[in-house]
Order: sequence, then C-alpha cells, then structure tokens
Amino acid sequence: MTPRLRTPARPAVATTIAGRLLRHAAPDLRETSGPGRETVRYTVDWAGPVEADLPDERAVQAACGLMYVHGRATGGPLPLAVDYASVVAGVLAAQGATALRVARARGLDLREVRTSVAQGALLAVGQYLAAATARAGSGAPEPDVPVAPSDVPQTDGLATLETSDDDRVEVETLDPLAWREFWARLGVAPALAGRGWLPFQQRFATAVCPLPDELRQAARRRTLAELRTAAHHTGVSLLAVGSDPAPAVRPAPWRLTPGPAPVTKDRAHPNTVVPGARPAAPVSGAVLPLTGLRVVESTRRVQGPLAGHVLRMLGADVVRIEPPGGDPMRWLPPLAGDCSARFSALNAGKPSVEADLTTAPGRDKVRALAAAADVFLHNWAPGKAARLGLDASDLLPGHPALVYAWASGFGDAFGDRPPLGTDYLAQVHSGLAAAVRPADQPPAPSLMTLTDVLGGLVCAQGVLAALAAREATGRGNRVDSSLVSAAALVPRPAHRARWTALDRPLRTADGHLCLGPEVRARPEEVLRLLDGAGAMATEDLAARFARRTTEEWTARLAEAGLTATPVLTDLTAPARDPAFRAAVAPPGPFTGHARPYAPWEFA
Repeated sequence: MTPRLRTPARPAVATTIAGRLLRHAAPDLRETSGPGRETVRYTVDWAGPVEADLPDERAVQAACGLMYVHGRATGGPLPLAVDYASVVAGVLAAQGATALRVARARGLDLREVRTSVAQGALLAVGQYLAAATARAGSGAPEPDVPVAPSDVPQTDGLATLETSDDDRVEVETLDPLAWREFWARLGVAPALAGRGWLPFQQRFATAVCPLPDELRQAARRRTLAELRTAAHHTGVSLLAVGSDPAPAVRPAPWRLTPGPAPVTKDRAHPNTVVPGARPAAPVSGAVLPLTGLRVVESTRRVQGPLAGHVLRMLGADVVRIEPPGGDPMRWLPPLAGDCSARFSALNAGKPSVEADLTTAPGRDKVRALAAAADVFLHNWAPGKAARLGLDASDLLPGHPALVYAWASGFGDAFGDRPPLGTDYLAQVHSGLAAAVRPADQPPAPSLMTLTDVLGGLVCAQGVLAALAAREATGRGNRVDSSLVSAAALVPRPAHRARWTALDRPLRTADGHLCLGPEVRARPEEVLRLLDGAGAMATEDLAARFARRTTEEWTARLAEAGLTATPVLTDLTAPARDPAFRAAVAPPGPFTGHARPYAPWEFA
C-alpha cells in the first residue's frame, strides 16, 4: 500500500516546505489518509525536546544561536530576516517521512516521526557549537569577533567589498596565489594581501572576516569593471551583490534521472532489477529507517559531508573516501583530541578509506566500493567525475540499483564555466544575500554557512527520494542538487524587510533580549511597562532596556502576559543548560565537543 501523510497545521513555513518536498519526492504521496490506507505521520513543532517557550521563528533563532552566529560579522546578535530555521525543519520533516517510506518498504515497523524548528536551528549551528565547546575544553579563547560600540550595525567583519561606483561584490578563491595576484592588480603589496588571506579563508569557520582595512580601501578605489577584470585574469570568482531578494532562478530542489534499464530475465517486469546485495533489513529491536544500507561518499568541506552525516543519523553505514594522508580539514583548528571539531561534527562515525583518485588503482578502489554500496555521493567540481571515469554513466550500467548523487554549487546555472560553487557566492546568486538582512543594512551574504547546510540537507532528501523510488521499481537513479536549488526553498518577500528597533535584539544590562511577536506588533504594551516612559519613541527603548538584566525584563514582560527570549551568545551554554539536555549531547570521550542529537524521533 502507498503510505499517506497527515500533518499538523503549524509551524506554517516548516509544514509548507515539508509538503512541497514530499510532493516533489513522490507525486503519489498525499497529506491525508483514507479508508484502507496505511498512515505515516510526521509532526513539526517549534521547540521539540528543547524545554523552552519558543513561540516563533525569531524566538528559535535567539535561543539556539542563529542570531549570535549570523551577527558576529556585524558586531552583535542579529536575526536572519528569513525563516531559515523553519525551512531547515521543513526539510528535516520531509527527510523523516521519506525515510519512513523507505523503511516500511523494507519491512521495518516505523510509522511516525517528529522534529522541530529548534532542532533544525541546532543542526544548522552544529559546527560552531562543536568548535566553541572544543575550544572551551582546551582552554583556548574564542576567535576575535568585533563588538559594536553601539547599536549601529557594523560591516567591518563582512567579506563583501565596495567599489568606487557604489557597487558591492563578493569574491571567492581557494588558491592563495590567485588571492595575492588579485590584490597585486589592485596595487596591494603581497605582504599586506597575505595578512588578509587567513581571515578570508577562516570566515567559513568563524563567521567573521576582519580583513585589513587597506584591502577594503584598495577595492573602493576601483570600479566594478576593474574588479571584474582583475578577477578574470587571476582566476578569482566574483559576483556583484544585488539588492533584489527574489531568487535569480527557481530550480527544482533536486532532479532524479533514472539509471539504464539492464537486461533481465524477469519477463513479467522487464524494466526492473533487483537491488544490489545488501544486508537484510532487521525485523526487530531498536532500528533506524536506513539500517542495513551503505553509503560511500567522496566529499569535502560542508555540503557533501553534511548530506552523508544526515544519512548516517538515519541509520545508514557511511564510508568516506579521502586522499592519501586524510582530508586536510581533519586538522582545522580548534581540535577535539587529535581531530578538528568542525570536521568531527560532520564526519564522526564514518570510517574512511584512502584512495588517490589521480591514479588508476585509486579509481578502481572507488569503483569497487561503489559496486557494493546503495548510494555513491560526491560534491566534486563540475566535470571532475567525467574526467575520472566515475560519473553516473560510468557506474550505473554495472550497478543499476545504485543511487548516484552529486551535490554541486550552481548546477547548470552558469553553463560550462560556473564560478566557484561555494556558500557565499550561492547566497549572492540566489538573492539570499539581500533577503537575510533588513533594508537599512547593505545586502551581503551571512557568513554563517546557510546554503552549505541547506544544500547538504536537500541533497540527502534527494537521495532518500531516490531510495524510495528504488524500493518501488528496483532501479537506481542519478540525483542532482545544488546550493542554489537549496537556497531557492527559502521564502522571502518581494522587497527587503524593514525593521523597527523592536525587531532587533535589545541590549540589556547583561545580554540581549528578543521580544515576542505580540510585543513587536504592539510596542505600546512595552512602553507602559517602562517607568516614566510616557510617549517615548520605539527607537529610544534601547537605553531603557539597558538598565535592567535579561532575567528582570523577562519576568516583567511575563507578568504582563508578554513573551521575550534571551539571546544565546555563548555557544558553550547549551551543553550545560538543563533546557537543552534532550537536544544537545555534552562533550564526551569520543568526540570532545558538544553536538546536537539526531533531529528526529521515530516510533
């Protein structure tokens, strides 16, 4: 029987995203149940296992660290002006429901899955949470983060450059020599350009980019055309940051392409094949939906490893292919024991096999691993798979039940010469760089890796959709997804958001407080709470709030029936906070850092 889905009405954005992805995964999967139909239920709420009153997206961003990480580059906590945590939760809900469909087709008795917006937010900050707690355990200080002297937004921690003709650009390169040559063409001495390389590369890990001011000034002396010329001649990728929040393109979240139909002796079903050899699905005990399936991944940085991490949390055995000597990201500070905390956050629990893909024996090793796998996943640069002879057209004919997944940056949006497929350029191209900030701030990508996280999740959901299709047909698929296709999932208004002072976290005597939706809608309620406030303007509230502690203000607002959420600005706190004990695992002997628990509860 085809499972049917039944969903609650809230949170609205999360359930809308989940429904859209489930319809894309399987058009025959409906959200209602009927007589004689087997029901698979998924539920999304706001807080989940987090023991806190989190009434909306803004409260979740405050409580779970999104405001803190996103705001690092601008000097203080700042909300994302889009419902990012809700979108992540929607993808998680779709993953859970699709995984249930795969599990039931394989004979596992799983019928229900729950997740929450808070669990989505914690997963999104998982790498930063790991780095902060590992650093705290080692006694090392947090990275330098600029702190604004006032509530005026700062921009010196962003990587976005301004030109003499008032354009804004984002540049990207992974090559220090290209970086040095780019700045040499702008008249910057090599030693000075070198000072900017480390903060530029570390912005993925720190969410802040304190470039030397001399580099920013050098860019301001040149036009957009001159910067483009310098980028073109040095191999640096460059995109202009627009102010339109609408996506430049709206690709499908992923694309499935059925593999070739092999010759079969089954005359009754000539277009199907039996899936490749794999362990039988267990029929009893505590199991997860993908128990017994094997994933082989050749991935790096965030997007690809996160996709494999999700599949592993769903029960699959995931094996990593790494270059001789191991993935260089294993030694990216801070370390938890002898491994990078950020690397461990995405790759713990994955055994690795070293293979030199530049050699025939190395490529043969990959083919052998893929031949015994259910899923082969990579996020190589465009064209690399074909050059290695490891593309879908190379692997699927010999293993027609294989799910072959490629997580790219831009898909086919730029044809044969795409820019580097990294998070920040994807934010620019998709319009997300304009959407995540309010209208009184210049558009710029968040230095939190928004599309890397969402792209990894969407890739994993595409794999689950392909596995579900394979259970129905016995035939493998190629899965194509991208950072841009993931970014297009994020709903955004036609025009950039305009905020009042109450839309931003208010500084208190000892921290920051995010006001609830009913307070932001009716600021007069807050004004009446302020002794002697009279007809004070909303913009003057900051000085009043700074006179009392966060706890005092939370209590005063609660007495009036109004909500407010303290803003998390210490990423080591959730591992110690009883409110997070069921959502965040404290540092342990195997990882050495805190980590969010798997974001689903299956029953």
